[in-house]
Amino acid sequence: MQQKRALGAIIAACILAIVFWQQTRFKTITPDSVFTTLRGEQIVLHDLRGQPVLVTFWATDCRACIEEIPDLIALHEQFANNGLRIIAVTMPYDIPSRVKQLSEMRNLPYAVALDIEGAHVRAFGDVSLTPSSFLIDRERNIVSRVIGRFNLADWRARIAAM
Repeated sequence: MQQKRALGAIIAACILAIVFWQQTRFKTITPDSVFTTLRGEQIVLHDLRGQPVLVTFWATDCRACIEEIPDLIALHEQFANNGLRIIAVTMPYDIPSRVKQLSEMRNLPYAVALDIEGAHVRAFGDVSLTPSSFLIDRERNIVSRVIGRFNLADWRARIAAM
């Protein structure tokens, strides 16, 4: 019994260390990324200066990512008219046909971009856990990064204050 508890404590400590390590590796200034959406649109992050932006890394096989979709849609519906741009970036290992199918099935109203080469994953600090979301202010500073599901009420307040 003590061995199971000790093993559980070690695993928990390792998970916390990974999350902390991931938190400290991301950049605070937005990289100059150019996203290509499923619709073929080019979104140049630099050109979005003056607008709040939410970049979220996700995968079609990530349960938390799928559960987060209604929150992303809610943010889009509430703040798109105020300039908020949401860019959902799939992980490099995700299958493009699955991404397209899920995006169409869920009728996602925000931009969905593929990251087949992993350039965006690297640009945002070697993202490895999903969902990982970055809230970017109007001056292109990353003001919040959340690994796992973000708190909808908290991000509504943050975006409203921008």
